[in-house]
Amino acid sequence: MNLVGILRYNNAMVLPKSLELLIEHFQSLPGIGPKTAERLAFYFLKSNKEKAKSFALALKSVSEDLRLCSNCHNVSESDLCAICQDSLRRQDLLCVVENPLNLIAIERTGYSGLYHVLHGVLNPLKGVGINDLYLDTLVTRVKKLYKKNPNLELILATNPTMEGESTAMYIKRILINEGLTNLKITRIGRGLPTGGDMEYADKSTLDNALQGRVEF
Repeated sequence: MNLVGILRYNNAMVLPKSLELLIEHFQSLPGIGPKTAERLAFYFLKSNKEKAKSFALALKSVSEDLRLCSNCHNVSESDLCAICQDSLRRQDLLCVVENPLNLIAIERTGYSGLYHVLHGVLNPLKGVGINDLYLDTLVTRVKKLYKKNPNLELILATNPTMEGESTAMYIKRILINEGLTNLKITRIGRGLPTGGDMEYADKSTLDNALQGRVEF
């Protein structure tokens, strides 16, 4: 299709409704501005139909086939994610992360334990409270794992932000009240900059942060 041939009216480009809608959808994504949204839309306009269909099918599959693991709340295509189904994972290590992207980042370091995904952090200013996170299921899992492994270590790997720190402190407080006397609670080490986000950290930095974790 010749893009120069797109209709113009009063020197303003008049786009087909379907293309305008695609641009709007791209622009609604985090980090995508108007110009980038337009470039992406025109990229698919110029691409072959098979590539566009494949992209649409992938989006449809993510929307319809993915769910949250009933155990750790990681994204999964079945009731239990691949990590929770892996019997070779260490059952005496449980790493608490904010979101699946953080899980992926830590997994790249070679960590071999289990995870629990909170899907956020406590942030009263944005209306995120205790009931908005998977905290109840975390307590249940910790008690269950602790019963089987008295030497269980809980790694609090929330991001080193004010909200991440507050969430880690809250988790520590509620677990202490559960009377799990031998439970080891550690905080991810300071290999990460304060205010940083784990999904943008390199493997070496994350590995050092995990190795340098301290009693919390």
